[in-house]
Amino acid sequence: MLSEFAGTLGEVLLRVVQISIVISIAVYIANTAVAFGLVEKIAGLSRFLTGPANLPDEVGTAILTTTASTTAGYAMLADLRESGYLDDTATLVAVTMNTFFGFAQHVFTFYIPVLIPILGWYVGGFYVAMRAAIALAITIVGVLAGMVLLSSQNINPDVQLDPDALDSEDQTTKERLVAAWERTYPTLRRLVPRLVVVYTAVTLLITYIDVQSVTAVADPIASLVGLPVEAVAVIAVYTFDTTAGAATIAPMLDEIFTPVQAVATLLLGGIVSFAVSTFKRSIPFQYGIWGPEFGTKVIILNTVLKIIFIGLSVILLLSL
Repeated sequence: MLSEFAGTLGEVLLRVVQISIVISIAVYIANTAVAFGLVEKIAGLSRFLTGPANLPDEVGTAILTTTASTTAGYAMLADLRESGYLDDTATLVAVTMNTFFGFAQHVFTFYIPVLIPILGWYVGGFYVAMRAAIALAITIVGVLAGMVLLSSQNINPDVQLDPDALDSEDQTTKERLVAAWERTYPTLRRLVPRLVVVYTAVTLLITYIDVQSVTAVADPIASLVGLPVEAVAVIAVYTFDTTAGAATIAPMLDEIFTPVQAVATLLLGGIVSFAVSTFKRSIPFQYGIWGPEFGTKVIILNTVLKIIFIGLSVILLLSL
């Protein structure tokens, strides 16, 4: 038991170190981009989102970064909140808008190379298109929320680096890099120690919690919406391993599941899997990034929106 615990602790600490390195690099790069005025140059790519949502260009940079790295994108948003540049409401709006871009990252790393070959182009493409539509709908909700809820009062520009001011001071490249580090260090000093403690503690805790009982809800859900009885097994497997879930349903396509039923089953598996992924991944990561109080708000917001839109999608599919 002790050796097993030590092994788990070692794996967790290794992940913490890796995440901390990514966060440190991402936050410093973000502040360096601000110091050199690069944010303004690339802001046009995301301003169609941040403009209507009443959010600054720096949020657009974080959102675009999420397409390459979810950890880096969230780290940039955390830096904007930790510094006081964004208040909590603006940060939650930004997190919501981030949804589609986080999904886009997985299209090229998982959905196209792994899931579509397993399910076939039609069912696999259908499923990915549904997930993309759901993610896009949530992002649009974020934009609309920003239009209604946000104003200049939610942003404090005084705490952010001003590239124009640095230009007027004729700062050298080295001085700008130092200024970016001085802006980065206070955030890392607060964020990294919290990440180490919270991520490690929560991950170790949930490692020894039985989450298998969560899949018990799959049976009544499948029965309620009129899916084949085999859907229960698919949902149960999908809950704990997306690839295995897809491989489970693939041989039953056409014979037992129609394409619509197959996609609906996988979407339902996604709903049930949120309970497991929240314990295994979301809580350690979000608590580590934001702290328990604000991290809980982020988790609840993400989960509620995804369940609502996936649920509506399943209802729509099965009504066709």
